[in-house]
Amino acid sequence: MIEIKLKPKEHRRIAAGHYWIFSNEIDGLDTSIEPGSIVRVLDSDGNCVGTGFFNPHSLIAVRMIQKGPEELPEDFIFQNLDTAYEYRKELGVRKYGRMCYGESDNMPGLIVDRYGDVLVVEILTAGMEKQKEAITAALKKIFKPKGILFRADSAFRTLEGLGNTPEIVGEVPDTVLIEENKVKYEVPLRVGQKTGFYFDQRENREFLKPYFKDKLVVDLYSYIGSFGITAALEGAAQVWGVDSSAAAVEFANKNAELNGVKDLAVFHRDDAERILSAMKKKELPEQPDFVLLDPPAFAKSRKNLPQAVGLYVKLVKMALEGLEKGGYLAFSTCSHHISRELFMDIIRQGVSKSGKRAALLELRGQAKDHPVLIGMPETDYLHFALLQVR
Repeated sequence: MIEIKLKPKEHRRIAAGHYWIFSNEIDGLDTSIEPGSIVRVLDSDGNCVGTGFFNPHSLIAVRMIQKGPEELPEDFIFQNLDTAYEYRKELGVRKYGRMCYGESDNMPGLIVDRYGDVLVVEILTAGMEKQKEAITAALKKIFKPKGILFRADSAFRTLEGLGNTPEIVGEVPDTVLIEENKVKYEVPLRVGQKTGFYFDQRENREFLKPYFKDKLVVDLYSYIGSFGITAALEGAAQVWGVDSSAAAVEFANKNAELNGVKDLAVFHRDDAERILSAMKKKELPEQPDFVLLDPPAFAKSRKNLPQAVGLYVKLVKMALEGLEKGGYLAFSTCSHHISRELFMDIIRQGVSKSGKRAALLELRGQAKDHPVLIGMPETDYLHFALLQVR
């Protein structure tokens, strides 16, 4: 097996729990090695610290699969996916949810979401791309799906030098019907965001249920309506959903009808900031008392982090300005470049700029089928807060 040697002291972060090795941490980077190759990683003294996938053309040059000097099992793909599924079964997440979450399941660059009889897979690294045949065989053996959709539209694939052509194994419909927290959704698999649905917010949607009773709710960046429809089913007086995508709005209204709340939850194509501005000016037909604010990952990279933080602060400020005393704001971010500390700072800045007094009622993260790996903060990407104006 090819060996990669680290510069002095560069093994310490790996020993502390991280799973990435950057190109500038390697002693004599060999760019002739084929991207996606499995390599043994040695510290500067020649001791093996683990095994990983190597890509000499990526800033993240090695993604660890296994720590320690032991040989990597030949069937590590099946073993790791099977172990990941056993963990989900312990959570009670079997039919719908995330079955593999990259490094947290010792499968760097592999995302597997289950939609009943269909699996949607994202391969984000050259190493996992080389293991595609083994991944397909393991998924068939463990889940026995009718079809597997390998999506290929993530920007991470471009960074790894991978193509953007999707692949279908078996039969994959354009949409599937799923159920979460006793709510039904029709989900677009081929053209929807991410893998089609945001399973990572499942526990946060469940958590909010008691707060929706009799509230006039505005659901911003509503996508296919999961938060807003949950609110309507839990006794909200009215839900107005807003998204910039006409296709997402169409699915949201379909899902409202599917759950029998089409009169209570109405979704429109509109701009979130325009709605927040109208709230502040009291130009809406009625004044909302609950804002669901789940914007996209503005922080795509560290380079645009300052701009992204400014946008998030602005949205929190505008939402609070439009709420009266006793009103609620549920706010989320979903980028690993936004730490928990930075998330709280965004909230503090937004509250300060709004001139309102607010209390933090709850601080939460992603659902447990997206486990956070201790020592690797990048796996802790979803931050969720419930605020109340006081």
